[in-house]
Amino acid sequence: MTPSWRKPAGMFLILLLITVWAVLIASLSPWIGALPRLVQALIYLVAGVIWIVPLKPLLLWMETGKWRV
Repeated sequence: MTPSWRKPAGMFLILLLITVWAVLIASLSPWIGALPRLVQALIYLVAGVIWIVPLKPLLLWMETGKWRV
């Protein structure tokens, strides 16, 4: 049984996703910083969770080679 190339590629894509998302959110920080603290907390809470959404299809692809079941 030969190892699949999808797992290393998927790990690279996950790291790329996290990096791009962090840079995007950090680049918005001057505008977010001007908002009230409660709104800032809500934005950073949502931004800290929403990057997880694309992981389900990516992890499924890494395991099965299909984007959908």
